[in-house]
Amino acid sequence: RSGRSAALRARMEERLLGARFRYLNQQLYTGSSQDAARLFRADPAAFHLYHRGFERQVRRWPERPVQRIVRYLRRRPASLVVADFGCGDCTLAASVKNQVHCFDLVPLSPRVTICDMAKVPLAAESVDVAVFCLALMGTNLQEILGEANRVLRLGGTLLVAEVASRFEDTRAFLKAMTQLGFRSVSKDLSSSYFYLLEFAKTGPARPGP
Repeated sequence: RSGRSAALRARMEERLLGARFRYLNQQLYTGSSQDAARLFRADPAAFHLYHRGFERQVRRWPERPVQRIVRYLRRRPASLVVADFGCGDCTLAASVKNQVHCFDLVPLSPRVTICDMAKVPLAAESVDVAVFCLALMGTNLQEILGEANRVLRLGGTLLVAEVASRFEDTRAFLKAMTQLGFRSVSKDLSSSYFYLLEFAKTGPARPGP
């Protein structure tokens, strides 16, 4: 009987975690990066819960997007400096030899610098690769991607791995990226779980209309 009650309790906890994760996910996608920073500053435990739910979801996928990005970087010079926007537990930094600046709203690792993704503490044109791995969220995406443009050197690489269902119109997204100073280099839309997009910085972001 105690075994059955423990199993029931575990199932209930899983359902509660799933519901809370979906709620937090909705908050992150429908609010700005400043709203997200305030949310997790007020309740750091919510970020840990969100990350647990996130890991639980991604574990079911046949491939983790971060591993694709790790392979990409390992094929290139270790001298390239990387900025990981929304780094989570810093899996990327721990898996490559490159210098990786890790940014997120709450530190899941001592490597993390806490900041708003629209205002990272890096000098202009100081990195070679900017990464958003399942981290492109918020209503101020133009501001966040503009910040990635600011810190990237001319010709630098922007890598975006994002949930496939978020792209209602991939062509419109690619067109918007041109306005933000990026040229599409490659796109892998073959997975039903996530898309992987590579861009090169062509110049500064142009002011919106």
